[in-house]
Amino acid sequence: MKIASIFAVGLIGFCGAASLALAEDAHTIFAPGDIKWVEAPKVLPAGAQAAVLFGNPTKKGLFALRLKVPSGYAIPPHTHPGYEVVTILSGTAKFGMGKTADRSATKALAAGSFFALPPGTAHFVYFDDETVLQINTNGPWGIKYVNPADDPQKSQ
Repeated sequence: MKIASIFAVGLIGFCGAASLALAEDAHTIFAPGDIKWVEAPKVLPAGAQAAVLFGNPTKKGLFALRLKVPSGYAIPPHTHPGYEVVTILSGTAKFGMGKTADRSATKALAAGSFFALPPGTAHFVYFDDETVLQINTNGPWGIKYVNPADDPQKSQ
């Protein structure tokens, strides 16, 4: 569970500042203007913003997390310890499968697209335009880079 604990440390401040529903049975409603974006956890490449809409990604249980990434953003090949369930809300994600990033082997997923991957499935993603995506799944959420040198936390 090293991945989860590393991610948890990165998310402690993030969850405290983000819009967060503390109780699993809380009545939660967000209009787009109500969402509070903060710097994404350091486990992701710099430049992304995030907002927790429901739950807590560092703990066991359901959560909803949005990521807003700038034009030119990329996430190198990586895996997750649990299911990755994602909907593209705006922009386009260029999604690829495998342990080696290959831009020519990606599939463009426009707003409204969805994907779900089993735990441990290696994948990568590029963004040519600002894009917002939403992860709805069970925590604890984490990320493990195929190449440890790609982990942004290693360069800090």
